[in-house]
Amino acid sequence: MSKNIIETVTFKLNDGVSRQDFIAAANEMSPWVESRPGFLHRRLSCTEDGIWIEHIQWADMDAAKAAAAEIGKIPGNANFLSAINGPTVQLTHSELEVVIN
Repeated sequence: MSKNIIETVTFKLNDGVSRQDFIAAANEMSPWVESRPGFLHRRLSCTEDGIWIEHIQWADMDAAKAAAAEIGKIPGNANFLSAINGPTVQLTHSELEVVIN
């Protein structure tokens, strides 16, 4: 049995992108993320110094990789992706080991 995968992406926004506009773009992209096979949960947060952290929980690594391969091909994701400062992006995938609700 495969373990759930946590995709963690940290990044900063491009200069001139407001927090409100980025949140709107993130919400605009949500239907696509939610429709992906293997999607379980998504959380987006921001630190006091402007580092955004996105956690997406996937059923398995295949689902995570398939979504990553498609994200840039979807026109509805463009506002979200274009707001992100590319050189600041750090992406990791990890196996979920402990859950406390």
